[in-house]
Amino acid sequence: MAIQTKNEKPDGIGRLLKRSLHSMAPLWTLLILLIFFSLASNTFFRMINFRNILIQVSTMAIMSTGITFVLLTGEIDLSVADIGGLAGVVAAYATATLALPQPLPIILALVVTLLLGYFNGFGTARLGIPSFMITLAMMVIASGLSLYFTRGRVIFKIPELVKTLGAGNIGPIPIIVIVAAIVLGLAHFVLQYTRFGRYVYMTGANREAAELSGVNTRAIVTACLAISGFTAGLSGLINLGRLGSAQPSVPGDMLINAIAAVVLGGTSLAGGEGGIPNTIIGLLILGVLRNGLDQVSTDVYLKTFITGVILVAALFLNIVASRLRQTAEEEE
Repeated sequence: MAIQTKNEKPDGIGRLLKRSLHSMAPLWTLLILLIFFSLASNTFFRMINFRNILIQVSTMAIMSTGITFVLLTGEIDLSVADIGGLAGVVAAYATATLALPQPLPIILALVVTLLLGYFNGFGTARLGIPSFMITLAMMVIASGLSLYFTRGRVIFKIPELVKTLGAGNIGPIPIIVIVAAIVLGLAHFVLQYTRFGRYVYMTGANREAAELSGVNTRAIVTACLAISGFTAGLSGLINLGRLGSAQPSVPGDMLINAIAAVVLGGTSLAGGEGGIPNTIIGLLILGVLRNGLDQVSTDVYLKTFITGVILVAALFLNIVASRLRQTAEEEE
């Protein structure tokens, strides 16, 4: 019979702490930022400011939802920002130039982005092109199409429904926040409670083992990249409603912010680990950080630099926590 020594219990507790640290690291990062900005600014800890944070991250939340699916399979999508921009351009162009009746411009924009996402998936899963390369090429294609349709000009005539989604309210709650919550909720349900969701995790964790288990990993990767294209398009339409016009180019930080939100929350770039709750925490980290820097007296020319430094520090903390968790698992 094995005799339990005094050191076994502390070792078990230590391993448990190491394993839980990885999942808790993003949450600790968020709490530290909340406490810091609450102490540094008198206007930060107010309901109206938290409402502004939710509005600011809602568009990114929809885009990050699709990226979560892609990263869980171990792939990457660099085209989401430009596909989202193209969705807004297509809807505005169909309204202003083609004079299509509503809601055809919106449907057309979503179909186009879904097809572009499917093409990314087909090229990756069926043709064997690395997702990094084919989505990089798609980024250029989508950007070029946006420039072609707009001719470098801003289109101000946009669908009324898009205006409502991007700038309307239901009582005190912005519709954009409601749409983001619905998209995140549906994605969480799919990933956690459906066979497709289980296959997504299996594909990312060990693709060869998933195939031996009968999972069509090619179809899963294709579907996830198609979902990413669709959510990017929906995000672009919502952003079109917020801005009130279609721009020929997208903000340079949209792509990095959407991916960073997913990774900061703890979703692994290697696939198979993470999910929508992680993405939500990552979104809040970015939202609090950007809003908090606006609240305190920060040099406008240093704001981007400070944001990058804090993001690197948060990622470093996540990596350290992940290694501690792996060490704990190996000790068992």
